This record gives sequence, C-alpha cells and structure tokens, in this order.
Amino acid sequence: MSLFRKIFGSKSDRSDEELKSDDRGKYMPEIKLPIDERFTINFKANGGKFLYCENLNEIYNNLGHIIEENDWEEEQVLLLDSELKNKFKNSNLLPTRKVSEATYFLTTCENLIANDGSLLISSKQIFEKKLPELPFNFIVFATTSQIVENIGEGLRGIKSKNRQKIPTNITTIKHFKSGDEKDFLSYGSSAKNLYLLLLEDL
Repeated sequence: MSLFRKIFGSKSDRSDEELKSDDRGKYMPEIKLPIDERFTINFKANGGKFLYCENLNEIYNNLGHIIEENDWEEEQVLLLDSELKNKFKNSNLLPTRKVSEATYFLTTCENLIANDGSLLISSKQIFEKKLPELPFNFIVFATTSQIVENIGEGLRGIKSKNRQKIPTNITTIKHFKSGDEKDFLSYGSSAKNLYLLLLEDL
C-alpha cells in the first residue's frame, strides 16, 4: 500500500465505510440470521454434507443416492435404533448390530446446534459405544424442529423429554473432515464423514 493511500485512504475504502455507516448505526444490534440458516452455514463450515428434504419420499431418494454414490449397496449398515430400522425397512439396506461388520452408521440425533453446526447425540442413538468405535461414515436422519440455539438448550430439551430416565453418553459430533484439517481445539474428538438428511417438519 502506498504512503498516500495510508494517510488519505483510497476512495473505494471511504465509500465502503460511508455505505456501512449509512446502512446501520454504530450502536445498532447485529443482524441475526434465522436459526436454521445459521445451523446450515456452521454445519457446512465443519465439513458436513447437507440434504434438505420436504417429505419422506425425498429422504428415501436421497438415502439411495448417498448409498449409490459411495458404492455401499453391498455393504452392511449399523442400525441400532429399532424405530429407524422400521422407517427404512423398504430401502434395501443390509442392517447389522455389529460395529465390526458395518461400513456406515444410520442414526438419528437429539438436536442440531445452530451456533456451532454440531449434532448432539446420546445413549438413545449410540447406546454405550464411544464415537471412535463407530464407523467413519455417518448418515443422520433429523428434522428441522430439532434445531436449537446452543448446547445448553439441547441439554434442557433432553432433560424435559426424558423425565423418567435421562439418557447417558451425551456428546456432540462437530468435525466432519479428515484429522489433518482439524485445529488444536478439536483435539481428541472423532472426525466423521457425515451426511445429514434433514426433513422439514415445521
């Protein structure tokens, strides 16, 4: 940058600043994106693959495309949730309950966290298994009503939905890229190749 530009500033810089100050006052609150948009942006930034679906037929079609794209037609899927197994009974899946036999894991989640793009899961989805023990490939079925602002809100939701017996093994999945792309803040967390099938239910 030239000395004159440093002292006087370029015309383009000044016009940008003027536009900003005209648009919004100094003390105006930040414009907040809708919760679903924030989740989508943060989830994609974490490396997740996102498929928005308006109905169950789109869910089934997109699941078929994911399986075809990855050549998983002959591969077994880890399916621990009996309700989910019933929901996808006509999808030509090869379900197993043994982690060692599975190429990918089909599951639900407790909540989708908007402020960091993570997925909140518990023993209802993974039972007593640890994330690193599960297959590298995840397909998560969730609905738009499961999107919450932050982890605290998600935990309160889990508590209110399960007053009799609160699930254990509550954790978040946040990193959907290979290990070499993670920063030191994600040390110790397990990265997963994750597809999210999100059903509109609001």
